Amino acid sequence: MLMQEDIERFYRQDPKALNREDALPVFEEFKTLLNRGTIRAAEPASGLWKTNHWVKKGILLGFRLGVTNEVETVPPFRFFDKNTFPIKNLALSDGVRIVPGGSTIRDGAFVAASVVCMPPMYINVGAYVDEQTMIDSHALVGSCAQIGKRVHLSAAAQIGGVLEPIGSLPVIIEDDVLVGGNTGIYEGTIVQRGAVIGAGVILTGGTPVFDLVRQKTYRKERDRPLVIPEHAVVIPGSRQIAGEWAEKEGLSVATPIIVKYRDAKTSASTALEESLR
Repeated sequence: MLMQEDIERFYRQDPKALNREDALPVFEEFKTLLNRGTIRAAEPASGLWKTNHWVKKGILLGFRLGVTNEVETVPPFRFFDKNTFPIKNLALSDGVRIVPGGSTIRDGAFVAASVVCMPPMYINVGAYVDEQTMIDSHALVGSCAQIGKRVHLSAAAQIGGVLEPIGSLPVIIEDDVLVGGNTGIYEGTIVQRGAVIGAGVILTGGTPVFDLVRQKTYRKERDRPLVIPEHAVVIPGSRQIAGEWAEKEGLSVATPIIVKYRDAKTSASTALEESLR
């Protein structure tokens, strides 16, 4: 792809010697493809997910090319950001519902028609949000995060983003996932389709997840991210800390626990409600 070759070439150049007049048109065309969802920072490949390194390089190139200026907004709010990444210019015809109240989508993010955004929420550059997804109040979709169809990101859910290291996989939330309120999902975690993440669950690269149903433990490995299986219902739990003093004090650490798996007849909200009874 010629676009990829151009991005790679400009990215390799010394930022101080970068020819902005030549690079800016390439970057603007690149950003148009990002906005359309034609190119993505990560995408499924043969049942797995792969990072498109060159797309991340293109986003980083945009920061190098950008000049910090004042963003035009309604007074009294004033913002100062790179002019290469303004607020995303949406129209009614795009079919995205953005309820008034302080939400922002950064240019270079793909947001499909039928997505609903409740205030205030934020979608960062390089993110991909697919059809019929709900992004609730105070929710964050980080840079390059990939959100599938019919996902519900509940209030204050934090979906971590990653631009660097370039090879790092962003957080992936597949189709039909329910992410509960005050949840944090970070460091390239993959939540597979149909899973339910209960309110308050934190998933990171260092988080072990204990599966009571299958009697397995899921962890991030050197060459594999933490993966939450399809239809798993995950709730906050705890496990005892080993050691005489810790046992004496009754100390424990928070631990996500898979307590059941949804079947085809069980909605995400019903599965979660039953698990918390």
